Amino acid sequence: MSNDTLPQPPPYGHKDATFQAAGGETGIRALVDSFYDLMSSKPEYQKIYNWHPDADSARDKLARFLCGWTGGPRRYHEKYGSINIPKVHAHLAISSVEKQMWIDCMEEALAAQPYDDQLKQYLLVQLAVPAEHVRKACKSQVER
Repeated sequence: MSNDTLPQPPPYGHKDATFQAAGGETGIRALVDSFYDLMSSKPEYQKIYNWHPDADSARDKLARFLCGWTGGPRRYHEKYGSINIPKVHAHLAISSVEKQMWIDCMEEALAAQPYDDQLKQYLLVQLAVPAEHVRKACKSQVER
Protein backbone atom coordinates (compact mmCIF):
# COMPACT_ATOMS: atom_id res chain seq x y z
CA MET A 1 0.00 0.00 0.00
CA SER A 2 1.50 3.33 -1.04
CA ASN A 3 1.24 6.55 0.94
CA ASP A 4 -1.13 7.85 -1.74
CA THR A 5 -3.81 5.37 -0.68
CA LEU A 6 -3.56 5.87 3.06
CA PRO A 7 -6.49 7.77 4.53
CA GLN A 8 -5.63 11.43 4.99
CA PRO A 9 -6.66 13.34 8.11
CA PRO A 10 -9.43 15.86 7.55
CA PRO A 11 -8.24 19.35 6.64
CA TYR A 12 -7.92 21.96 9.34
CA GLY A 13 -11.17 23.81 9.82
CA HIS A 14 -13.26 20.67 9.29
CA LYS A 15 -15.21 19.56 12.38
CA ASP A 16 -12.71 19.24 15.25
CA ALA A 17 -9.58 18.59 13.13
CA THR A 18 -7.91 21.85 14.18
CA PHE A 19 -8.76 21.32 17.86
CA GLN A 20 -7.37 17.78 17.77
CA ALA A 21 -4.23 18.82 15.85
CA ALA A 22 -3.59 21.50 18.49
CA GLY A 23 -3.60 18.87 21.23
CA GLY A 24 -7.15 19.36 22.41
CA GLU A 25 -7.88 21.53 25.42
CA THR A 26 -4.47 20.83 26.96
CA GLY A 27 -2.70 21.99 23.80
CA ILE A 28 -4.88 25.09 23.50
CA ARG A 29 -4.22 26.04 27.13
CA ALA A 30 -0.46 25.58 26.58
CA LEU A 31 -0.67 27.95 23.59
CA VAL A 32 -2.60 30.53 25.60
CA ASP A 33 -0.18 30.28 28.54
CA SER A 34 2.76 30.79 26.18
CA PHE A 35 0.95 33.74 24.57
CA TYR A 36 0.27 35.51 27.88
CA ASP A 37 3.73 34.68 29.25
CA LEU A 38 5.28 36.33 26.19
CA MET A 39 2.91 39.29 26.35
CA SER A 40 3.71 39.89 30.02
CA SER A 41 7.48 39.51 29.70
CA LYS A 42 8.38 41.25 26.44
CA PRO A 43 8.42 45.05 26.36
CA GLU A 44 7.17 45.15 22.77
CA TYR A 45 3.88 43.58 23.89
CA GLN A 46 3.43 45.46 27.17
CA LYS A 47 0.83 47.84 25.76
CA ILE A 48 -1.57 45.07 24.78
CA TYR A 49 -0.82 43.09 27.94
CA ASN A 50 -1.83 46.10 30.04
CA TRP A 51 -5.30 45.89 28.50
CA HIS A 52 -5.80 42.66 30.49
CA PRO A 53 -5.81 43.70 34.15
CA ASP A 54 -7.08 40.28 35.25
CA ALA A 55 -4.61 38.07 33.39
CA ASP A 56 -5.93 34.82 34.87
CA SER A 57 -9.44 35.57 33.66
CA ALA A 58 -8.14 36.69 30.26
CA ARG A 59 -6.17 33.44 29.88
CA ASP A 60 -9.22 31.40 30.77
CA LYS A 61 -11.46 33.31 28.38
CA LEU A 62 -9.04 33.05 25.46
CA ALA A 63 -8.41 29.35 26.05
CA ARG A 64 -12.12 28.62 26.28
CA PHE A 65 -12.83 30.71 23.20
CA LEU A 66 -10.11 28.99 21.17
CA CYS A 67 -11.40 25.55 22.14
CA GLY A 68 -14.71 26.25 20.41
CA TRP A 69 -13.18 28.37 17.65
CA THR A 70 -10.96 25.44 16.62
CA GLY A 71 -13.93 23.08 16.47
CA GLY A 72 -13.72 21.62 19.96
CA PRO A 73 -16.13 21.95 22.84
CA ARG A 74 -17.70 25.37 23.32
CA ARG A 75 -16.06 26.00 26.69
CA TYR A 76 -16.43 29.79 26.53
CA HIS A 77 -20.17 29.54 25.99
CA GLU A 78 -20.47 26.98 28.81
CA LYS A 79 -18.99 29.40 31.36
CA TYR A 80 -19.51 32.91 29.99
CA GLY A 81 -22.31 32.69 27.42
CA SER A 82 -22.13 34.06 23.91
CA ILE A 83 -19.45 36.46 22.76
CA ASN A 84 -19.00 39.08 20.09
CA ILE A 85 -15.22 39.47 19.89
CA PRO A 86 -15.17 42.86 18.12
CA LYS A 87 -17.80 44.32 20.48
CA VAL A 88 -15.95 43.11 23.58
CA HIS A 89 -12.83 44.97 22.42
CA ALA A 90 -14.57 48.03 20.93
CA HIS A 91 -13.66 50.25 23.92
CA LEU A 92 -9.94 49.85 23.17
CA ALA A 93 -7.87 51.98 20.81
CA ILE A 94 -6.66 49.17 18.56
CA SER A 95 -4.99 50.28 15.35
CA SER A 96 -3.05 48.24 12.82
CA VAL A 97 -0.04 48.57 15.14
CA GLU A 98 -1.72 46.90 18.12
CA LYS A 99 -3.32 44.31 15.88
CA GLN A 100 0.13 43.42 14.55
CA MET A 101 1.51 43.24 18.11
CA TRP A 102 -1.18 40.68 18.92
CA ILE A 103 -0.44 38.68 15.76
CA ASP A 104 3.33 38.81 16.38
CA CYS A 105 2.91 37.64 19.95
CA MET A 106 0.63 34.81 18.82
CA GLU A 107 3.16 33.83 16.15
CA GLU A 108 5.86 33.57 18.83
CA ALA A 109 3.54 31.54 21.05
CA LEU A 110 2.70 29.22 18.16
CA ALA A 111 6.40 28.77 17.36
CA ALA A 112 6.90 27.43 20.89
CA GLN A 113 4.22 24.76 20.46
CA PRO A 114 4.83 21.22 19.18
CA TYR A 115 2.29 21.80 16.41
CA ASP A 116 2.87 20.87 12.79
CA ASP A 117 4.19 23.84 10.80
CA GLN A 118 1.14 23.72 8.53
CA LEU A 119 -1.14 24.04 11.57
CA LYS A 120 0.85 27.01 12.87
CA GLN A 121 0.52 28.78 9.52
CA TYR A 122 -3.16 27.89 9.23
CA LEU A 123 -3.89 29.31 12.69
CA LEU A 124 -2.02 32.55 11.97
CA VAL A 125 -4.00 33.09 8.79
CA GLN A 126 -7.28 32.27 10.50
CA LEU A 127 -6.58 34.37 13.61
CA ALA A 128 -5.86 37.39 11.43
CA VAL A 129 -9.54 37.44 10.45
CA PRO A 130 -11.03 38.16 13.90
CA ALA A 131 -8.04 40.41 14.67
CA GLU A 132 -8.99 42.55 11.68
CA HIS A 133 -12.65 42.59 12.76
CA VAL A 134 -11.52 43.84 16.17
CA ARG A 135 -9.33 46.53 14.59
CA LYS A 136 -12.26 47.74 12.51
CA ALA A 137 -14.57 47.79 15.53
CA CYS A 138 -12.02 49.85 17.43
CA LYS A 139 -11.39 52.34 14.65
CA SER A 140 -13.53 55.02 16.29
CA GLN A 141 -11.46 54.77 19.48
CA VAL A 142 -8.23 55.21 17.51
CA GLU A 143 -9.58 58.32 15.73
CA ARG A 144 -10.41 60.09 18.99
